[in-house]
Amino acid sequence: MRSVGTSTIPSGKSPSSPIRRSYARRYDGAVAIDPLQTLLERAFPDAAEVHVEDRTGGGDHFQVTVRSRRFNGLPLLEQHRLVNSALAEPLRDGTIHELRITTRGTE
Repeated sequence: MRSVGTSTIPSGKSPSSPIRRSYARRYDGAVAIDPLQTLLERAFPDAAEVHVEDRTGGGDHFQVTVRSRRFNGLPLLEQHRLVNSALAEPLRDGTIHELRITTRGTE
């Protein structure tokens, strides 16, 4: 056994496992979801629906749904580009590792 910080880890074991388990117990999904929700609501103030879901509970894999008249008549690719643009900073800084997007117009 060797000591790392305040945890004792069996020899040959990586300290990453206990640390990950500890982090998982402390994780608050709202901390990850709320800023993304706010960014989307600012980008789509007329949206009939903005929903962000943490798909895995780890705070970096998200499903977002946006229903806005801004999407009316736009191809799906352009709708998704608008969402990606709204979330550019968290995509760039690694806050979002994986993003699934659902968009709909209001027609």
